[in-house]
Amino acid sequence: MGVFTYESQVITAISPAKMFKACVLDGDNLIPKILPQAFKSIEYIEGNGEPGGIKKVTFGEGSQFKYMKQKVEAVDREYCTYLQCDRSKYYTVGEFELKEEGIKAGKGKSLRMFKAIEAYLLANPDAYKDSIIHFNEYHVRYWPFFSSSF
Repeated sequence: MGVFTYESQVITAISPAKMFKACVLDGDNLIPKILPQAFKSIEYIEGNGEPGGIKKVTFGEGSQFKYMKQKVEAVDREYCTYLQCDRSKYYTVGEFELKEEGIKAGKGKSLRMFKAIEAYLLANPDAYKDSIIHFNEYHVRYWPFFSSSF
């Protein structure tokens, strides 16, 4: 079993506080609404989004994955920080085998998801009104989503 990591930076006109609210604090509701072809549902099967909780992401029709489970390690609303476990369990459809190429493709899909959220926020400027949040850094770390094209 190999270990695959990547880092990326994305420049956006959306404030860190608003992006944090949309992606992290309300992402479980927002993401399936704006990307229903990729994500059927996102729900907590243990906890409610706080550290120790386990999230189940059910992928849309046509994905090679049925669902995945992720454990939330840390959420800091003051500093807009979210960390999930380095290990996510993916449950595949049939005999699909994940290879390094699939991991790399997931990076592009994660960027497209981010851009879809950004487009939604630009089209809906009153959504997720900024509140005063003091932060030193904006760091949201996502395991790449491998799902149908979006």
